[in-house]
Amino acid sequence: MAHNRTLFSLAQWLDWVEKMHPTEIELGLDRVRQVYLALALDFADTQLVTVAGTNGKGSTITYLATILQCAGYRTGCYTSPHFLRYNERVVLEGEQAKDEALCTAFRAIDAVRGDVSLTYFEWGTLVALYLLAEAKLDVALLEVGLGGRLDAINIVDPHIAVVTSIGLDHIDWLGDDIEVIAAEKSGIFRPGRPAVSGVEQPPASIAATAEQLGAVLYQRDAQFSAQRDGECWHWQGTGPTGAAIHYDNLPVPQLPFPNAATALQVLALLPQQVEQAAIEQGLRTARMTGRMQEVSLPEGRCLLDVAHNPQAARLMVERLAEYAGKVRLVLGMLGDKDYAEVLRILQPLASHFYLATLGGVRGCRAQSLAAMLPDSVGADCFDSVADALGAARQSLETEELLLVAGSFFTVSAALDTLKAEG
Repeated sequence: MAHNRTLFSLAQWLDWVEKMHPTEIELGLDRVRQVYLALALDFADTQLVTVAGTNGKGSTITYLATILQCAGYRTGCYTSPHFLRYNERVVLEGEQAKDEALCTAFRAIDAVRGDVSLTYFEWGTLVALYLLAEAKLDVALLEVGLGGRLDAINIVDPHIAVVTSIGLDHIDWLGDDIEVIAAEKSGIFRPGRPAVSGVEQPPASIAATAEQLGAVLYQRDAQFSAQRDGECWHWQGTGPTGAAIHYDNLPVPQLPFPNAATALQVLALLPQQVEQAAIEQGLRTARMTGRMQEVSLPEGRCLLDVAHNPQAARLMVERLAEYAGKVRLVLGMLGDKDYAEVLRILQPLASHFYLATLGGVRGCRAQSLAAMLPDSVGADCFDSVADALGAARQSLETEELLLVAGSFFTVSAALDTLKAEG
């Protein structure tokens, strides 16, 4: 009964929520919308920005949040999954949500849901929306978990909808057709409101969906663009009235550069005024856990990156070109990802693979990864990320790079291991 849960800790809530619904993912909005409406959340004074895409969602949100905070605006974010603590999923003005705040949100949702059964992700989405609404923010940034049209976050009507990139991912849920996937992700567009697409060579279905829904489309290399010029870059975009906007000599950020261009187009469409000084400060300081994250090891340089699909793997190879053939690569992946193609792309980068088995029903065994590599490629298999990381560290030479990649779960396990040491 509900009264038995009023004193739950956050850990107890998460354990109970995980067990109460038979499936982790159940696409569709009817159940979660019913509970959302019962909560009667007030976003009247908050600009809502929803971000979908195969890759780049997190970095686009990070750019936006960092720049807006540098400009003095109250900003909150909802992202998933988390690395070490569930609290990472909801960030209010730069601070992770506190345990008690999350418990308050769980209790509020439980009090109004009646007999509606919610998935773990749906609970998390409603918890985030509850806390973002309570915080009375200027801007709330919402990451789509899977797809777009039928993802739980699509119960809200964003003022601006964003699609960062399109690739083959979650094919069990979204299919293996790029046009269909693009249309699903574009399902977050809204009539008469801006839709920003940072997709290179965009599938035709993005523009078709925008037209069908009556959204105002801003596409990369059409309504906005960016040019790299050595140690700086230049951006051109379009304001809400159609006026051209230019920013020159911007600092090159640490996070992926194309997503910075997409973020600036979103900023250009928000009612909040942002000066170039705040943009430059935000670009210099934007950082993310698990995205080209550098950690200090006594053995040498180490980077952590959650790259888990071919598109992200290609970007990683491009960014680390100077280390080609000098990378000790710790890799663990989920079985429902295109791990064969990821391994093919990463081969020129790695001098040796340290393949780790990931647990759970979706985890891929290290031996299955190894079977995708030719005999000429050096690779060892390990039962855990911790064991693979330990072996890679022992072999690391001064001029080499240790790279941990393949999944949020891989990076999270590596961070757990390193945290336990320190």
